[in-house]
Amino acid sequence: MTLSLYNTLGRKVEEFKPLNANKVGFYGCGPTVYNYAHIGNLRAYVTHDILVRILRRLNFDVTHVMNVTDVGHLSGDNDTGDDKMLKSAEERGKSVLEVADFYTKAFFNDTERLMIARPNVICKATEHIGEMISLIKRIEANGYTYLSGGNLYFDIAKFKSYGELANLRLDELKAGARTEVDGFKRNPGDFVLWFTKSKFENQALQWDSPWGRGYPGWHIECSAMSIKYLGEQFDIHSGGIDHIQIHHTNEIAQSEAATNKHPWVKYWVHNEFLVLDRGKMSKSTGSFITLQNLIDAGYDPLDYRYFLLGGHYRSQLQFSFESLDGAKNARKSLLNILKALYDKAGKPAADSLRGGATGKAAEYIEVFETALGDNLNTPRALSSLWTLIKDNGIPARGIIAAVFDMDTVLGLNLEKILSAADQTSVDENKKAGIEALVLRRTEAKKAKDFKTADDIRDELKQKGVILEDTPKGTIWKLI
Repeated sequence: MTLSLYNTLGRKVEEFKPLNANKVGFYGCGPTVYNYAHIGNLRAYVTHDILVRILRRLNFDVTHVMNVTDVGHLSGDNDTGDDKMLKSAEERGKSVLEVADFYTKAFFNDTERLMIARPNVICKATEHIGEMISLIKRIEANGYTYLSGGNLYFDIAKFKSYGELANLRLDELKAGARTEVDGFKRNPGDFVLWFTKSKFENQALQWDSPWGRGYPGWHIECSAMSIKYLGEQFDIHSGGIDHIQIHHTNEIAQSEAATNKHPWVKYWVHNEFLVLDRGKMSKSTGSFITLQNLIDAGYDPLDYRYFLLGGHYRSQLQFSFESLDGAKNARKSLLNILKALYDKAGKPAADSLRGGATGKAAEYIEVFETALGDNLNTPRALSSLWTLIKDNGIPARGIIAAVFDMDTVLGLNLEKILSAADQTSVDENKKAGIEALVLRRTEAKKAKDFKTADDIRDELKQKGVILEDTPKGTIWKLI
């Protein structure tokens, strides 16, 4: 299996070749924890998860780093608008850190329910202010900054390859073209590395710095933390397409200005939006749906994961409850077919099936891997799984072995679900058998056949069941 990825830097699909033979450094933009993640946000993290699972399938030693933005993110990515964290704290009558802690826990609860593997490193912005200040000082020492109106700005005119990721040209970045006019900026595309009292004088979280007491700009946190944990050059950086033009473009500029290393990141992987009938899902407009909303409406979180797998990460995905119903029904059908095959195969444990997908089943795995290796084509990968389970020419055990192998990437939790379903069936059957014996004993007592009644009591006791005769009838419980 080989892996090719669409690299936003260069606008083409490229074969993945890490900087170091067996190690992969991967940084995925994490949440800004001022509200619940909506299901559009969660699409990015499922994409990250699929990518990490594929890399590990290829036997790479992956270090997956995710930031948690708990300071410094304004409602406008271009240094405009309100501070998202501060605004949320004021609305809820909580401190900024209380809000951040609550929504951080809520976010990781959502990712766990979606079977998204936890990153190796989860780094909070508030715990890495020292690293941000140190990186800003390096940028300043290399001549890329200026102080104006109390803020320290990055001067994009001094970084000649600025805008390469987004295909922007410096001479086209005119005032008002993509940002609101800031009178303190030399160029409208310049961005703040460090804010002081010139903005949000009552900012809840502030730190001392060489440029005055204040707080970092949003963009600097990702550069500082990724460099701390992955080094000055690493393999993959990912996020939503909305990050390309400003956030990721600014990350590249400030990181390469500090380190003098190009490229800072070798592969940039961006997922498209999840869209509603009325447009992009957005917290700022209130048009967003949370994972808990779906659960409350009767969906399993894995129905939503299955829905996402049915769309390519680089294509916009239209969300509706009708389409989610389709995913729910498809996953239910999948589980029903697999349950029959699982029973036929003798209910094998996953560990006993390692290497069990041979012959034609192994060919399906090759088709599956080829699909995933072709820029994470999960719709084709799902199609190969469905074709596999409907192939009557493969023994049930071989199909289940192949399916469990595929699910190490798909993350649909199939082995655990099938095992749990089997256990539930066993428990229900056991319960039905006990109650049938209790009924026979009651009928024997009514017929004054006490020997049969005593024999049944002894039989149940040997099975770990004790009986208690009460005025309302016989009750039983397990020893």
